[in-house]
Amino acid sequence: MQFLVIARDGTDADALARRMATREAHLANVQTYKDAGQILVGGPLLSAEGTMNGSALITNFPDRAALDAYLNADPYTVNGVWKSFEITEMKIAGL
Repeated sequence: MQFLVIARDGTDADALARRMATREAHLANVQTYKDAGQILVGGPLLSAEGTMNGSALITNFPDRAALDAYLNADPYTVNGVWKSFEITEMKIAGL
């Protein structure tokens, strides 16, 4: 099943610092799931000023439970970067 995930960062004064401190661990984790074909595309959301303030992902997990397991274990969630999620099941044309 494919899912569109919008993950929003916290809005406190330390939010960007938390993101940057956790970024390398998050990217290493994402690469593992990308190599397995479970993350198809993703990247940071940007404010009007160009500051990272969230993430967008298109994923391909067997079911919602598997997606939730990934999100709950990602370093951005574990370290308090991602604070909320908007998740929509979708179908990528041709897949």
